[in-house]
Amino acid sequence: MREIVFDTETTGLSPTDGHRLVEIGALEMVNRVETGRSFHIYCNPEREMPSEAFEVHGLSDAFLANKPMFSVEAQNFIDFIEDSPLVAHNAQFDFGFLNAELERAGHAAVGMERMIDTLAIARTKHPGAKHSLDALCTRYGVDRSQRVLHGALLDAQLLAQVYVELTGGRQIGLVLAEETAESGSAETRMVDRTPAPGRPVREPRPHAASPEEQARHAAFIARLTDPLWAERQAKG
Repeated sequence: MREIVFDTETTGLSPTDGHRLVEIGALEMVNRVETGRSFHIYCNPEREMPSEAFEVHGLSDAFLANKPMFSVEAQNFIDFIEDSPLVAHNAQFDFGFLNAELERAGHAAVGMERMIDTLAIARTKHPGAKHSLDALCTRYGVDRSQRVLHGALLDAQLLAQVYVELTGGRQIGLVLAEETAESGSAETRMVDRTPAPGRPVREPRPHAASPEEQARHAAFIARLTDPLWAERQAKG
């Protein structure tokens, strides 16, 4: 199954207050395995960056001044996500900004039925615990050492790993699928069990009972009183 994990950075908390999307990062997963395909853009929000938002993601007015508006890249994003489910953390927030930008650019909004919210999954799976992306990375041992500031593509990459763990994790010792962006093919294989060089190989143990063992077993059975299988044999 194909899924898109994505994250956004914005100028504020709500598009209804005039805030805009400034970065979007998304990556493709097939059967919960990253394929290597991704989508990433910075967008000129056509407004000043509030200091509170700048402290979160570090995207300044000067940096964004020569970036394209979202409307220029909207079709490329639509082509990337296709009709796949979209995974996000606190997805209502990201969907709100994404759909506001799509509608502003003259495109249809993404249906909410496609939304998979990892925050909701985490709250169900770990009630009473912390559910931020940082907290979930710590819980599942996901390396977030490069996350000095929020960044859409980096956060999407971290979220993809957290999403796998939230939905069951990968089986140890089994490569479930290896996706290649060139061929789109998946290969399933078991881990090589060939003994290491120089390690002695033991011959298989014989499992058939010896005549002496069979005789001792028959003598034991003969001492049993009214065994259940005798009743079944009589009925059969």
